[in-house]
Amino acid sequence: MSIPVETFFLDPEAQGTLQAQIQQMVASGILSGRFRRTEKLPSSRKLALHLGVSRITVTLAYTELLADDYLSSKGRSGYYVSENAPEPPAFAPPPPREDTVDWSRAIGQKFSDGITLDKPQDWRSYRYSFIYGQADETLFDRANWRLCALQALGQKDFAALTADYYDQDDPRLIEFIARHILPRRGIIARPGEILVTLGAQNALWLTAQVLLTQRRTAAIEDPCYPGLRNILNQSRCHLHRVPVDQDGLIPDALPPDVDVVFTTPSHQCPTSATLPLDRRHTLLTRARTDDFLIVEDDYEFEMSFLKPPSPALKSLDRDGRVIYVGSFSKSLFPGLRLGYLVGPEPFIREARALRSAVLRHPPGHIQRTAAYFLSLGHYDALVRRMGLAYHERRQVMDKALRAQGLTIAGRGAFGGSSFWMEGPKGMDTRQLALTLRTKGVLIEPGRAFFGAENPPDNFYRLAYSSLPASRIPEGVRLIAETIATL
Repeated sequence: MSIPVETFFLDPEAQGTLQAQIQQMVASGILSGRFRRTEKLPSSRKLALHLGVSRITVTLAYTELLADDYLSSKGRSGYYVSENAPEPPAFAPPPPREDTVDWSRAIGQKFSDGITLDKPQDWRSYRYSFIYGQADETLFDRANWRLCALQALGQKDFAALTADYYDQDDPRLIEFIARHILPRRGIIARPGEILVTLGAQNALWLTAQVLLTQRRTAAIEDPCYPGLRNILNQSRCHLHRVPVDQDGLIPDALPPDVDVVFTTPSHQCPTSATLPLDRRHTLLTRARTDDFLIVEDDYEFEMSFLKPPSPALKSLDRDGRVIYVGSFSKSLFPGLRLGYLVGPEPFIREARALRSAVLRHPPGHIQRTAAYFLSLGHYDALVRRMGLAYHERRQVMDKALRAQGLTIAGRGAFGGSSFWMEGPKGMDTRQLALTLRTKGVLIEPGRAFFGAENPPDNFYRLAYSSLPASRIPEGVRLIAETIATL
């Protein structure tokens, strides 16, 4: 029996080469039981014509499947499902399910109610994508990252690739963080005071779980990173919102009974304000006097291209009250999901134990690849290249925003990768965002950053991390034009 050629189709959203997609189609058909042993596949010519690909692509895919014993070849008569092909599971498909569970009662705690940012997966298809935090493939050093990944796959690093670190981390990555990354922020830390995490989000979650209970109070900036607010809401602690101004967090506005303060002093999220040195000292004095801890999220310090960054709050700490959160996901690429925690050993010991119970440790291969990329100098070269590009884009955007008469609510004195914008009073930037999408423009409405019951709707964020400078003026013009019509 022959398998109809109409059974095969290419998914336009699929990842990988055409050859790999064809291999996957055939293999999944065999593994699912749709294609059975000894059944004949369409000829390479017929399948290539049906899929609209070259014949050699199909032939190469068939050859790989032949080598893996999924297929067999019978001379000039074509390709067949091999008699030695893996057998599908020997069970009948289950009957249609009737879900009788009352999930509104069965779910003990909800995690899906938090306000989150809308991050369209198809952001690359928009010509004017002002979405924050996305990587620019024209800036990323793909060739050297690939070489470092291959090096980490070598025999010398077999243990780093395959070992179960249990609750430990790659010593090479820890050493680089301790000797090269942290000293640039004025921070001196021993290996036992550093923990690798799955990005800053994971670091913030670990910190909240270790430090907070239902009886403790946490203070956050308002506006702030929505992911942090969701984490703290899930911890069920008492939450106090502290207003920010053009200089960031206002220490005098902290409640007297606070236990942990979460802050972004280098680049306040989302306003990009930088906490002045006198406020940093005031905050540390308050922490000592009122006996609370500070969690410093230093998520974008590498992007201080306008002038040297202010010293990290952690570098000014003499009492061990500051827990520092860093991330490579902003400076390398967001999909990396690699960050780190720095704090006193008693805290790191508990965070390490919690991480081990939940996910053991970040993948060893990722840690070793990053260690090579950092230690060979590629990371510093990438940061310099990004800084130059961001500086140019920032100047272009600043000029375009002023020319179009748009209001900048927060620009960041040291750099960064975004502008915090304020629209006309009464404007709902969620509606603005929907209208702009029809014109190929993506922006981030600001409502999600505020924690009040009736947050302002007229703020929005414009980022330039993935948008070429040449497209910025036209994108800004479309934004201003749309605001005028609304």
